[in-house]
Amino acid sequence: MAERIAGPEIERLIQLLARLPGLGPRSARRAALHLLRKREELLGPLADAMQVAREKIVVCSACGNIDSCDPCTLCRDERRNPKLLVVVETVADLWALERAKAVSARYHVLGGTLSPLDGIGPKDLNLVNLPERVASGQIEEVILAVNATVDGQTTAHYITELLNHLPVRITRLAHGVPVGGELDYLDEGTLAAAMRSRTDF
Repeated sequence: MAERIAGPEIERLIQLLARLPGLGPRSARRAALHLLRKREELLGPLADAMQVAREKIVVCSACGNIDSCDPCTLCRDERRNPKLLVVVETVADLWALERAKAVSARYHVLGGTLSPLDGIGPKDLNLVNLPERVASGQIEEVILAVNATVDGQTTAHYITELLNHLPVRITRLAHGVPVGGELDYLDEGTLAAAMRSRTDF
């Protein structure tokens, strides 16, 4: 068993950092050392920002996004197209679409996907108010921006069934060849999806 090389406070900092996605024990040690070396410029402001996040960040009651206000900044933005509703799995997916400036629409964050093997059913997702939002009459198209995984597609099919009685167009993201992709390097599933989803040139 390795001996402890730092006090319990530093060890705790390393253990907590190691829980973050993308950080293992070694990366956590490097991050902890960097924070401790730059205590004044990084550690203090980071601790303050985390305290504010703990106290003020809330989940938007309308869409499921996280923000410091409810409804969130995106839901309050009147420039967004109220006729489009983009359904995403997570807030990270919402942020990715916003970074890409792909669409100026309203969002609905599910908080995950249906996964019977993991015991995640419809009641575990943010699905209760989705039909109500769509039935409000303003929404004309629901875009299912879920991942192309088995769980993502299962969730998409469930949502389609949930909304099929409403007069709304339901679409999904195109699947296929990525921008800048070379056919020789793509897997068979991606190539097959691209061939099925081909469009006029």
